[in-house]
Amino acid sequence: MAIFSWFCSLFKPKVGLQSGMAKSGEEKKKMRVVVIGGGVGGSIVAYSLQSVADVVLIDQKEYYDIPWASLRSMVEPSFAERSVINHIDYLPKVQIIASSATNITDREVTTEDGQKVAYDYVVIATGHLESAPKTKAERLNEYKADFEKIKSVNTVLIVGGGPTGVELAGEISFVFPDKKLILVHRGPRLLEYIGSKASQLAMNWLTAKKVDVILDQSINLNHLNGGIVQTSSGETIKADCHFVCTGKPIGSSWLNESILQNSLNIHGKLVVDQNLRIRGHKNIFAVGDITDIKEIKQGYVAQKHAHVTAKNLKLLMNGESESKMATYKPGWEMVIVSLGRKEGVAQFPLITIGGCIPGKIKSEDLFVGRTRKQLGLNPYLDEK
Repeated sequence: MAIFSWFCSLFKPKVGLQSGMAKSGEEKKKMRVVVIGGGVGGSIVAYSLQSVADVVLIDQKEYYDIPWASLRSMVEPSFAERSVINHIDYLPKVQIIASSATNITDREVTTEDGQKVAYDYVVIATGHLESAPKTKAERLNEYKADFEKIKSVNTVLIVGGGPTGVELAGEISFVFPDKKLILVHRGPRLLEYIGSKASQLAMNWLTAKKVDVILDQSINLNHLNGGIVQTSSGETIKADCHFVCTGKPIGSSWLNESILQNSLNIHGKLVVDQNLRIRGHKNIFAVGDITDIKEIKQGYVAQKHAHVTAKNLKLLMNGESESKMATYKPGWEMVIVSLGRKEGVAQFPLITIGGCIPGKIKSEDLFVGRTRKQLGLNPYLDEK
C-alpha cells in the first residue's frame, strides 16, 4: 500500500495556500485577479486567492464538473450530485461571470456577453473546448439522459480508445454487463499516450468483459444511417447509440487576435516560463492543458500548476521580489486508468500494474471526495 499512500499524497492541498497576506498588504486595496476557466486548475487558483485578492472567475458555466468523474455520472447519475459543484459553493468571495472570454488586452478581459473586466493579474485556464450547459441542473439532466439512453439500448458504440473511451467502456460494462459494447480506435493499440504494457493490460481487461475492440480503423459518423456505419476498412457495425471519446481542441482560439497571439505555439498552446507566466507578460499566467509544458496532461498536473501559480501571485501582490517566485518542473509521470469500480491500470515511473491496487487508488471514488475537500467542501455530501 506504499504506492497508494504516495500517489494520493500528490492530491493533498498545499498547506498555506489559503493563508492571509502580510498585514501591510491587508491594509491596501486588494488587487484584481481574473481567472479565465473554472475547471481543474482555475477552480483551485480562484479558491486559493479569494481571501487575499479581488478575484473574478470567468467561466462559460456556473459550476465545476470534475472531469474524471463525468463518465461514471453517465451510468450513475446520482454520482454527479457530488462531482458537479456550483462555483458559488466554494467561491463565496469571488465574483462569478457565467460567460466565455473573447479577448484580452493589456488592461482588461472582454466576455461574450459584452462585459469588460479590468485586471491587475490574469490566469488563463481554459483547457480544451467543450460544449456544456450553463447550469448545474441542466448538466445533471444531461447525465440522466445519458443513463436512460444506455439503459434502454442493447448495443453501444464507443469511438476512441484513449483514456476516455477505455474508462467509459469500463463503466458501462460494470453497471450493464449484458450490454454489447464495441470500441473502435484508429490507432494500433489502446492508450497510446502511455506504455505498451499498460495498453495490453487494458486490452486484456476489456476483452475479458466481452468488449469488442477494433483497432487500426476509424469511423465517419456523418455516414451513420439507421444505426449502421462502416469502418475505414469496410467493416459494418450496427449500434443503437454511440459516444465519441476522441480528443478535443485546445481552448485557445479566442486568443488568436489578442495580445497573446504571439505567445501561442504551433499547437495553440501558451508558452510559459518556469514560474508559469506567459512569455512576454509578467502579469499573465497560464495553468493546465493550455500550457506548452511537455508532460502528459492530467488533472493532478493542472492542480500542481494551480498551486504554484497561486503561491506566485500571493508573493507578487505582497510586493516581494520576483527572485522568490516558485518554479514548476514536471515530475515523474504517473497515469491511472479506471476499469470499472474495483480495477484499473497504473503506470508509475518504475512499474506498470493492473488490477485491484490501481482500483483502490482511483476507481472507487475517482478522487471526488479528495477534490471536494481541496475546495473546502464536505467530501461526501452535496452542500446546498
